[in-house]
This record gives sequence, structure tokens and C-alpha cells, in this order.
Amino acid sequence: MPLYGQPSLDLTGPPRNENDLAALSAIERRVLWLAVRIVDHANRERPKGDGLKVGGHQASSASMVTLMTALYLADLRAEDRVSVKPHASPVLQAIEYLLGRLDRSYLTRLRDFGGLQAYPSRTKDPYPVDYSTGSVGLGSAAPVFGALADRFTQTRLGASTGGRFISLLGDAELDEGNIWEALADPLTRKLGNVLWIVDLNRQSLDRVIPGIRAVELEAQFRANGWDVIELKYGRRLREAYAREGGDLLRRRIDEMPNEQYQSLFGASEDRVRATVLEDVVDDRDRAALEGVLDGYAGRIAPLVRDLGGHDLVDVLDALRRARKTPDRPTVIFAYTIKGYGLEMAGRPQNHSALLDGEQVDRLRAAMGLTVATEWNGYGADTAEGRVLAEARRRLDRGDREPAALVPVPATLSERAPGATSTQAAFGRVLLDLSRVEGVSERLVTVAPDVSTSTNLGGFINKTGVWGPDEERVYDAMDDSPLKWRVGPSGQHIEMGIAEMNLVLLLGQLGLSWDFQRERLFPIGTLYDPFVMRALEGIVYSTYSGSRFVLAGTPSGISLSREGGAHQSLNTPGIGIETPGLTYAEPCYARELEWLLLDGLTRMQTPEGEAMYLRLSTTPIDQEPFSAAAARVGEERLRTDVVAGGFRLREPGTSEDRIILAACGAIVPETLAAAVLLADEEGVEATVLCLSSPDRLYRDWQAHRAAPLHGGAVTRSHLELLVTPDERGLPVVTVIDGASHALSFVGSALGVRSVPLGVDRFGQTGSQPEVYAEYKIDATSIATAALVALEP
Repeated sequence: MPLYGQPSLDLTGPPRNENDLAALSAIERRVLWLAVRIVDHANRERPKGDGLKVGGHQASSASMVTLMTALYLADLRAEDRVSVKPHASPVLQAIEYLLGRLDRSYLTRLRDFGGLQAYPSRTKDPYPVDYSTGSVGLGSAAPVFGALADRFTQTRLGASTGGRFISLLGDAELDEGNIWEALADPLTRKLGNVLWIVDLNRQSLDRVIPGIRAVELEAQFRANGWDVIELKYGRRLREAYAREGGDLLRRRIDEMPNEQYQSLFGASEDRVRATVLEDVVDDRDRAALEGVLDGYAGRIAPLVRDLGGHDLVDVLDALRRARKTPDRPTVIFAYTIKGYGLEMAGRPQNHSALLDGEQVDRLRAAMGLTVATEWNGYGADTAEGRVLAEARRRLDRGDREPAALVPVPATLSERAPGATSTQAAFGRVLLDLSRVEGVSERLVTVAPDVSTSTNLGGFINKTGVWGPDEERVYDAMDDSPLKWRVGPSGQHIEMGIAEMNLVLLLGQLGLSWDFQRERLFPIGTLYDPFVMRALEGIVYSTYSGSRFVLAGTPSGISLSREGGAHQSLNTPGIGIETPGLTYAEPCYARELEWLLLDGLTRMQTPEGEAMYLRLSTTPIDQEPFSAAAARVGEERLRTDVVAGGFRLREPGTSEDRIILAACGAIVPETLAAAVLLADEEGVEATVLCLSSPDRLYRDWQAHRAAPLHGGAVTRSHLELLVTPDERGLPVVTVIDGASHALSFVGSALGVRSVPLGVDRFGQTGSQPEVYAEYKIDATSIATAALVALEP
């Protein structure tokens, strides 16, 4: 292993442009220094403003320096998109600085407010980032689905990045289950523009990974159709293996447990030699192995640590080989040392360890730098400067035209269907949208093997199922309501039963406005309980700025016969609390239509968000909605719906009055409760239908917080739904989900409130039985109203 500033590059070997290799090797060392110093300055020198550790990952960065230097400065093209291992963010920042794409002032602002983010962020960092990373596994898998989205966009709209989708990931990330879900989906197996580079340093946060898993991992990638390139040993070790007796040295190192191998890092020459020879009992084998080691006297320790992931020439060759596999994904397993080139190299628990001041001083001196020159880049007239200038030219994406806005109608139809569920209405709206010129060709639906049970059948029959190649239809199934025809012109993408794959693909389709500069309207469906299984992928996608529609259906205990395992309770809270996601839970067909169309329009704005629709299979009589439209006019009603809520039932005359507020499938029970109160108790109820509790809450919060931003307090939409003579009336909120989701309504209105909902796991039964058990039936709502009215 080179000590600090010594180059990992050995210029012997195949003929090359040695000047460029020498310059690249010098840049590699500078990248190592800058990555280490960025973290060091943030922790030791910059005022913190609090007593907390700033943190950073010097060792995890060091193991990636050779790989990222070779990739960014010698191989990457402008059309490529890259996801960088989160703990290697200082390496990316150092490279971006040397390329002239990150201002020097930011190098001393790692993890500082308004400075460099802890991990690469598309939406927060001051330099262009293709993929946000941080939650390990998700940022690694996302480019696979980015490549799939690129293939779809190319076949449907003729738009493509024209490049590769690359993931740089740590070996510990391969423990994440979503990695293997991504590899296993058949649609990802022919993506020749996917490249993964695995930093195989055999260490995680807490420990040296026990056992030797690399062979097993490589076999799993091959089984899933990937081309596998292994960078295990550097050229010095390979030369030693080629000598007489070298096969014994290779076998000894291959069979050495990770824990024992890692213990050699920092060990003395004598100890390394003794460890290599121990357990070799055959006299002839021992003599042959000693003969090999004698040929490297004084160099045995660095020889044993000569790994392919730190051999710049080998890495460049591997990147060239990867480009020659156009018909399937490629993975490079690069054996590395965590903390390579640093005094902490390979040491246990070096994951978040930091070099002390004396170690940093020694590293600076070994790099040939001083305090005055430590942040310097390279002049344009140097060999290194010329390599960087060429890389900067090659990586320049120029000025790209933004994706054009696509007009979306505010309404599709004036027809009022009979009794129907929001899930069924959702299917009809999609079918209607497929007939709207300009919108239809940009629609894409995605489902994890639940297309028919989430009412996508009509859309699929009209538009077809997408696949990279036309597939033969062996059974036309003329009597089937679903026509499953697969080809490049299809607009529905069918995934396996893996919700994380669904939302990661939705997230990548929802970035087409940035990557391909074409607007798509991605719409995914899944059973609402499994929103929780997909949650981390949803958060990852919205944090990345993606815009899509996710319909969770059916939901709640309204799915009464399915029992507690399939009855979602927590999802309204998820919808309200997840940034970048607008949650809506309509009850009526046209309410759903207006919300969806409005969502497709809003997601095209700079502040646009993804949308989550929580739907139901419960048939709902549409007459109350039609009556509300007749009473106030469709345009006024639509304005209220997309703002988050509307007045559904007006009260009669009575001294005893109350407000009932509900959303989704439970609204009919709330209306029935209003009738019970009027007929049996003489209490008149105003019924508010909360189309989007999320929008209502955010709007109320923004109005209340206005003074914090220099504004004045004004009334929110929710407060304006209540007439002056209703102010001060108690409120009962009802939702087929956790009751806390609507409990803010009482606070917003400043009145006594009783929040009703489902706060225990559901169970099987008829809908009336289940509603009564969980106290969200009409009688329970009416009783809660009387309790709220008590003095």
C-alpha cells in the first residue's frame, strides 16, 4: 500500500500515454488529500455553533478515490448519470472542485448550513448532483430504474439521455433487500447501459465483515444476468502469483478470512510474513512460499495489500471492458482497503474515525503541500490541468432546454355517475385521460402485479403493456376482460410484487422532466397497506424532486372482509407528514377527477410535488356531490375541492348545531349521522368534506405562521369554510384511518373537538359490523357529536 503521497499507479505494464497516467495519478492523490481535509476542517477548525460532532467519513472516502478519479476524469461522459456512495461525498466534492464546477469557498463548509450536504443531494447541494444518496441501497438501485425509465422514454417519446446509469456503492449496501429486488425484476436484466462499481472493502460501520462473500455475491449477479468484472489483485500481486510457487501465495491469501487479512493492515513486515506462512505444514509448500516471499524482502507488507481497486491502470481497463457489454448490466467488484493511503487504513471501526491534527500534518507533508497551498487546484498549463480541462469539456452538458409544460384540462366530463367507488372512478378517469391529446401519450401506469385489482384494466386494454420488445401473444383470450399485449408502444409497466421497485421506478419516471427533458405523467397503484412497505422509496423519490401519482387502493377498514392484515390505518398520517407529497382522500368520482387533474398540472411547476391518492372500493352514492354542485356552481365547488375541502351539507335551523368533518369512504356515514342528529336530537350539522386534509393543514399552518415571515394572520381555506355564525361550534372529525390524521381540525378552528378514527388493528366482518366496532358508524358519530355539545 502506498504511504500517503506515493502513487498507487505503477507505470509499468501495457503501453499507454504515460504522461496522462502520471497526471491522473497526481490528481488521484490530490483528491485523497482534499477529501480528507474537507472532513478534517469541518470537525477541527470551523466554529460549530453547537456541541455536536460534525462527522464525516475519511476512511470510506479513501477507499473510493482511485475508482472515482478514473471514472470521472477518464471515462465518464456528459450523458451519463451517476449515483455516488453516500459516505464518499467528500471525494465527489473534491473532484467537482478540481473540475472547476464547485467554488473553493464550499470546501470549508461541509455539513454547514447552506454549505455542502453530508451526502449527495439533488435538491440541496450547490453543484449538480444526479442522484441523492444517504439511505444506503436506495440510491444504488435507483439508477437501474433510471435506465429502465430512459428506455421507456426513448421508445415512447424518442427522448433519451443517451448515456449510462452508474452506481458507486459500498459492499455493505448489498445487505439491503431492495438491491436484490431490483436485480430480480425481469425488466432490469437487459439494460446494457447500467454499470455498478462495488467498493469491496470488507468493512461496515461496526465490524470487519466475517467470511468471504465475494464469490457468492458475484454468482448472484451472474444468476440475474449481469456481466461481472472482478478487480481483486493489483499488478504487483499478479506478478508474484506468476512466479514459481506463486500459486501457493494466491491460495493462502484467497483462503484467509477477512478478519485475519484486515489485521495485516499496519502490521510489521515480520508479522505479515509470519501470518502468510502460518498453517502451511507441508515442507515443500512452505519452502516454495518462502522462496516467493524472499523475492519481495522488505516489500512483503505492501505486496499483500496490493488490491485491484487501487490500481489505476486496472480500473481504467475495467471501465473500458464494461463499455463493451451493450446487452446486459455490468458490475465491477473492486477490492479496496477502507482508509487506503491513510494511517487508519483497514483498522477496525475506522468507519467514522477522524485523523488527528498530527496525522493530518504528516499527510499534508507527504503530499508535498503546505498550509498555504493545501486547497490549491492545478494551473491550466500543467499536465494535471490539461487532464482536468479535457474532463470538464467532456462532462459539460451545456444549456439544455427545459421540459415543455403540458396543458391538462381542469375537468373531463360533466356526467354524474351512479353509485361508484373512488377506485372504479380512478380507472375511468385514466381511460378518459388516454383520449386527451397532448396528455395521453405522456401517461404511464405502473403496478406491482395488481393492475386488474386496482382498476387499470381499461387503460391497459387501450394503451397496451410496455416491453422493450414485441412479445408474441400465445393465448388471445378473447373472452377475457383484460387484453395483455406487450411491446414498445405500450404505456403500462408491470412489475413483480416488490413495492420498493414500484416506487423507485415511479421516482425515476417522475424525473424525466430533468433527465430526458420530456414530461411524463407516471401513475402507480398498490394496495394501500403496502404504502408503508414502500415508504422509504417514496421518501427517497420525493426528496429527489420527483413528481408522480401514487394511488393506494383499497384502504382502511372499509375493506372489511380482508381483515387487519390488509386494512391500512397509518397511511393518512404518512400522506400528511411526507414532504414533497400531496395527500388527498376523495369520496366522490368528480372530486377525484378534479384532484387528479389539478395534481397533474401542479406537478409541472417549480414547486411541484408528487401526489398520493387514498382510494376505496366502497360504492358511494354520488347524489350529495351533485347537489352541492347545483347549490354553489361547479366552478366554485371545484375551486374548493382542489383547495382541500368543501361544504357538502348545509344545516337547517336549530339552536343546537355542530360541524362534522370527514373524508373518503366514511363520508356517507357522516351524512347519515347528520340526519340522525336532526331527526332524533334536533341538532343540525354542517358537513365538511375534506378532499385533501394535507392541503388544508398546510394552508392553515402557512396562514398561522405568516407573522414569522413578516406577514399578517389571515383566515385559511379551512377557516373560511366555516361561516361567521358557525365559528365556535364544536367539531367531530371522522376518517377511516388513524384518528390523529384529522385531529388538527379542532385546533385550526379553535374549538372543542372529538376525533374519530381507527386506532386499533382492524378485523374481518361486514362493513356495518366493522364500522360499529371501531366507532365510525353513523350512530357513533352522532353520539360523539352529542358529547362534543355537552357544556
